[in-house]
Amino acid sequence: MKKGIHPDNYRLVAFKDMSNEEVFITRSTANTKDTIEIDGIEYPLMKLEISNTSHPFFTGKMKLVDTAGRIDKFKNKYQKHIDAKKK
Repeated sequence: MKKGIHPDNYRLVAFKDMSNEEVFITRSTANTKDTIEIDGIEYPLMKLEISNTSHPFFTGKMKLVDTAGRIDKFKNKYQKHIDAKKK
C-alpha cells in the first residue's frame, strides 16, 4: 500500500447482511459501535439491510424488504393523493 493516502482508521471490518445473516470481511473506514467475533478474532461490525447476497439483481429472486415501514408509508401517501384527486 502506498503510504500516506489512507485514513488512520482504514482497517478490516465485518459487514453483516441482516436479512440473511451473511457476513463478509473487507477493509473500510466505517465507524461502528458493534463488534463481532469470527474465528477468534474480533472485528468492528457494520450491519446492512441488503447486500449482494440478498439483492434481487444478484440473486435473481424478487424479495420484498420492508425496512421501518417504508412500503406502508408510501402506500398511505399514495392513497391520500388518489383520494384527494377523487374529490
